[in-house]
Amino acid sequence: MKRTLAMVSVLALALVVAVPVIAADRGPHVRVVHASPDAPAVDVWADGSPAFQNAPFKGVTSYAELTPGTHNFKVVPAGATEPVVIDATLDLQANADYTILAVNTLDMIEPLVLADDNTLPAAGKAHVRFVHASPDAPAVDIAVADGGPVLFSSAAFKDATSYLPVDAGTYDLEARLAGTDVVALSLPGTTLQDGYVYTVYAMGFAGGGDPALTAVISVDAQRGMMLPATGGGNVALFSGLVALGLALVVLSVRLRSRSAVKVEQS
Repeated sequence: MKRTLAMVSVLALALVVAVPVIAADRGPHVRVVHASPDAPAVDVWADGSPAFQNAPFKGVTSYAELTPGTHNFKVVPAGATEPVVIDATLDLQANADYTILAVNTLDMIEPLVLADDNTLPAAGKAHVRFVHASPDAPAVDIAVADGGPVLFSSAAFKDATSYLPVDAGTYDLEARLAGTDVVALSLPGTTLQDGYVYTVYAMGFAGGGDPALTAVISVDAQRGMMLPATGGGNVALFSGLVALGLALVVLSVRLRSRSAVKVEQS
């Protein structure tokens, strides 16, 4: 009996300890950003099934987990199956995060696929990148206001910068026409929190069209946040193994209790 209990306990412990190793290898995480200023709300289909529905302009979906490999994405007006305004087939890698943007005006709408780096920053820091998604805006510099330093320089339409570690805090930022002091867009009171990863998108029309040029800031990751929000296959496997491990531990305890009762009665 003692040998059986010891084997059960070791097996339970091994399963619980092994879970992080199993859960570490996971499918790609994918999200969608609607950045086409004159397009209506859209639905996004993945491999023939609806993945994201009724995403409005400036909408940033949660991440969803898919299997590694080739996937087909179609973008259609919300609630419809045609016209298909974007039809893209992408090869998605395991353990990678992606953002798929719908960019440009409706008559020239196209996908922009970004590889995301959601590595968490060091203590006291935030990570931030900039994505230029305004179809008529010239190249811009992103800088600290009132003559402050340039954080990102010469970002043109469809450019995505690298991630920049910055001290956590609140900043007055601005988008300047590249190489000048002319402010195209102000971002006052931009708070970047400790342990967060952000993307700042420039969306809309810069030349006086509607909707006007604006900044959209998304929280991509943060300390203590599990991606994706919608879960996935490895999450289910993780939960199942933990439950099995806990069940075996409980069984071990019950067997010990019964053994102790028999000893007392004899």
